[in-house]
Amino acid sequence: MDALGTILVIDDDKTLLRLLQEALNNAKYQVILATNGIDGLQELYARQPDLILLDVMMPRMDGWETLLRIRQISHVPVIMLTAKDGEADKLRGLTHGVDDYVTKPFSFAELMARAHVVMRRAQYGQMSKKARRFVCGSLVIDIDAHRVTKAGNAVELTPTEFRLLQTLAENAGRVLTHEQLLENVWGYDAAEDTGYVKRYVWYLRHKLEDDPTKPEFILTERGFGYSFSTS
Repeated sequence: MDALGTILVIDDDKTLLRLLQEALNNAKYQVILATNGIDGLQELYARQPDLILLDVMMPRMDGWETLLRIRQISHVPVIMLTAKDGEADKLRGLTHGVDDYVTKPFSFAELMARAHVVMRRAQYGQMSKKARRFVCGSLVIDIDAHRVTKAGNAVELTPTEFRLLQTLAENAGRVLTHEQLLENVWGYDAAEDTGYVKRYVWYLRHKLEDDPTKPEFILTERGFGYSFSTS
């Protein structure tokens, strides 16, 4: 049977690496191992994996620095592995382009499920034949170029902000609930985490709208969620 995909695991815990390799191999994934961020970046260059499992606490280069360097060269999905479960750490990861966040100790079943969701979402995005360029008034969203402009001026967005804007634009005129946005942008569905959606909508509005208190592009549907304007 062909491999379901290639997963790069970057973690300095050799025992965990061995266990993850065995579990992922049994689940029909091809596995690449690296014990530090520098080696992990080299493997990313050489092997172009479909997903990265990235530990936070590592020698030589920690997970945060490794993540920043990954995002400079690639949009490969990343799941962070960490012993910390505080909201501040989760927000830091999501802000810097993490696709999902798993707290140690974790079950292999949970990790497999999250890996499957993240990879499926990434593959869907690659295969999607929807319009790749959206124009709404002075706002232009070019999905393939990963570029957003307003009145001809570039708008700098983080990877997470861009994924949220892309999801809304691809569903223009349709109301998306907080839970749907969590699933499509962050990769999981948890009602208590809807604050992420509200916070990132706030970020986007302050970067895109002339008056964030009277939005023209990202509209609030009270009691339901958000929609992207079709005008």
